[in-house]
Amino acid sequence: MASIKIWRDPARLAAKLEELRGAGRDIVTANGCFEILHVGHVRYLQAARAQGDLLVVMVNTDASVGRIKPERELVVPEADRMELVAALESVDYVVPLPDDTPERLLEIFRPAVHAKGTDYDPAAMPETAVVEAHGGRVAIVGGPKQRSSTELRKKLGDF
Repeated sequence: MASIKIWRDPARLAAKLEELRGAGRDIVTANGCFEILHVGHVRYLQAARAQGDLLVVMVNTDASVGRIKPERELVVPEADRMELVAALESVDYVVPLPDDTPERLLEIFRPAVHAKGTDYDPAAMPETAVVEAHGGRVAIVGGPKQRSSTELRKKLGDF
């Protein structure tokens, strides 16, 4: 079931989103590596989904994670990370994010809201200008950053 939520072609998803926008739906986007899915991710995506009518999650590809976090060896490959995110009830669509930041996809998706976690500052985010240029807004959502894939990796290293 989760696989029908996964769209590998951003242009095709953009066309679907345009259709939904025309029907009055507010589109929310979120992005991340989701390296090791944990409750912090679930809470972030639930809070993001609450900002509108449907949620599109851009999951960093293996290549982009390698550029963003070169010191890390990926544990979960992108196809599995995308499937895990797609399995969440709060998520409507999942698309790969091949770039280091989401501006290019935000330009074509034109969300009403782009959601980021509480560890981000909209003024310092490159995607804020893109979202606002299309009349959208950036929302900081979810609870305090108390969980992280990095911390989980450290704990798992104790085995």
